[in-house]
Amino acid sequence: MTWRPVIALAACLCACSGMSAELQRPRPKQRTVLPSRLLDGLESHEGLTYARYGGRSLQLDLYRPKNDRRPLPAVVCVHGGGWAKGDRKSHANLAKALAARGFVTATISYRLSGESRFPAAIHDCKAAVRWLRANAAHHGIDAGRIGAAGLSAGGHLVALLATSAGVAELEGDGGHPDRSSTIQAAVPMGAQTDFMSERNRLVSAQRDIWQAFLGGSQEDQPERYRLGSPLTHLNEGDPPVLFLSGEFDDPSTHADRFRARMEELGIPTGFTAIPGAPHGFMGGQEWFDFCIERAATFLHQHLDRP
Repeated sequence: MTWRPVIALAACLCACSGMSAELQRPRPKQRTVLPSRLLDGLESHEGLTYARYGGRSLQLDLYRPKNDRRPLPAVVCVHGGGWAKGDRKSHANLAKALAARGFVTATISYRLSGESRFPAAIHDCKAAVRWLRANAAHHGIDAGRIGAAGLSAGGHLVALLATSAGVAELEGDGGHPDRSSTIQAAVPMGAQTDFMSERNRLVSAQRDIWQAFLGGSQEDQPERYRLGSPLTHLNEGDPPVLFLSGEFDDPSTHADRFRARMEELGIPTGFTAIPGAPHGFMGGQEWFDFCIERAATFLHQHLDRP
């Protein structure tokens, strides 16, 4: 057995967050497993095509509670992997656990940086939101109540999805242009929100990942770095955002400047550190359960009808 792919993925996740190897030491006491009673209470619709770009199509996996035909709020789940690795299955547990809490959830594939550079990935996220609205009646979704959650690179995309409503360059042409891609709540986890920071100017292990995603350095591509920064687009019309990150994740994932600006604008926001957790915490049962409790509470608070 070779460990190279595992090591490469860990390095990619580490670089996305800015973590050092020292901060990766925490190990879960127990690996994440969803109980059978939770899984038995869900219906699933996997491999649904939500966007097309010529001959290229993208799929999502959709989950919802069985025997509940009420229109429910929806949550788009966006996986991580440094915008270069991973797939939608890595957020299947997140999607299923949130579905068991009373949401329709969709974990999505999106074009990775090796296939298409920014803004392709955010185009795909917005296409997924529009698809959910276009198919709301069929899947029992309340089209006016859609949120998003994701970890690492997925957390960045969720934060960007939350703040970039109406930014034409980020909409894309993945389908259903008559539908809105605006979301009503977001839970970015281990997320970057400011690509114009000093950290992104430094020559470091992360530099190749930023450049692969954004098509060059901050110095060479300042407009792409600004366009890709959730902080750039933040305004008074944006939805509530809760940030989660592992206790041992890099401080850049706390979104201090972003949250301070949200508070100035009077938009509900917050930050919670998951005790004892590293950047990639989804695989640890204790950390995962903590995450689901906080995320579901926040999403219900801001997506449920009064």
